[in-house]
Formats: sequence, structure tokens, C-alpha cells
Amino acid sequence: MAGAAGARVPAVAGGGGAGVGVLPDLLPGPADPPARVLFCGINPGMVSAATGHHFARPGNRFWPALHRSGFTPTLLRPDQQSVLPSLGLGLTNLVARATARADELTADELRAGGERLRELTERLRPAWLAVVGITAYRTAFGRPKAVVGRQDERLGDTSIWALPNPSGLNAHWTLPTLADEFARLRAAASA
Repeated sequence: MAGAAGARVPAVAGGGGAGVGVLPDLLPGPADPPARVLFCGINPGMVSAATGHHFARPGNRFWPALHRSGFTPTLLRPDQQSVLPSLGLGLTNLVARATARADELTADELRAGGERLRELTERLRPAWLAVVGITAYRTAFGRPKAVVGRQDERLGDTSIWALPNPSGLNAHWTLPTLADEFARLRAAASA
């Protein structure tokens, strides 16, 4: 969110009072281009919670997939995440609570995160919401049969794309296939 004089003011992921979130939302401010894509992770892992950077665990393929797909001109490290708003990109999470594995979250936590995400997209109005984790998307939005890719559902004017989880624990998707799916989103977001 933007503060005085266009400074980026982090919003606490998961909403609520002080101490609720462990990672701030990273959102385009008034000095940045309009939000093209808001990437929404499931929740912070332990390394992300410790460092304050999204997708920070070594072996997480978010940053390489983002670069290989053409969203970023260079391969960014997690500690370079502040570059994203200048590219019209944002980062948030469905759930603020840090866990070692996403399957430690409850369905109620994911559904509450889906509601918060609806409110955030209403305020930010990104062209696209990219939920990074198809299983979490299914639960958060009550879409048990959703598949990876563009979703029929919209949040106001915001289109939705469900991406696979880039965690190294997700062996079903390789870095090249993840990058291909991210590239499909980038092409849609650029159209």
C-alpha cells in the first residue's frame, strides 16, 4: 500500500492487528506502474518468516520461474523482491501463519485467506491475481475441481490464474514446466 509521498508501506499479510502477519504484502504504490499481476503464495515458510522475504527457501522455484517466464529482466533473489512493484507486480499470501509445509494449514485458514484476498483485490484492482498453489486455491475459493491455468471466476475486474506450487516439495512440476505455466500467465497479462 502507498503511504505519504508515494512510499511503499507494507500491509500485514493476513490482515488483523499487530503481530498477526510475518511477511508484509509487497504492492505497487502510486509511483509504480499499475498492478498487472498480484502473486499470492499459500503462506510463509519458516525461512521466509525468518528472513522477511517471500519464497526465500533455497530450492523454491518461484524466482527462477518468474525470470524464465519473462516477468523479470534478471533472476532476482528473494532479498531483491522490492523490485517487483516497479514492474507492476505484487506479492501477498493467503495465510499469514508460517509453517514448514503448506499442508499444516487448516481449510478454515485458507477460506479466511480467500476472503482477505477478495478484499485486497477490490482495493488494489490488479489486472490478474495469480494464486501460487492450485490445492490452496481450490480450498480458499471453494473450487474443488479447478485446474492449473486461467479460471472462469473473476474478482470484480481482476482475472484469476491458478499456478502450481513452486516449492521444491512439489515434484510434479519441474522448473521448465513451471516457467512455461508462468509464461502462459505473462502472455495473458500482456495481451
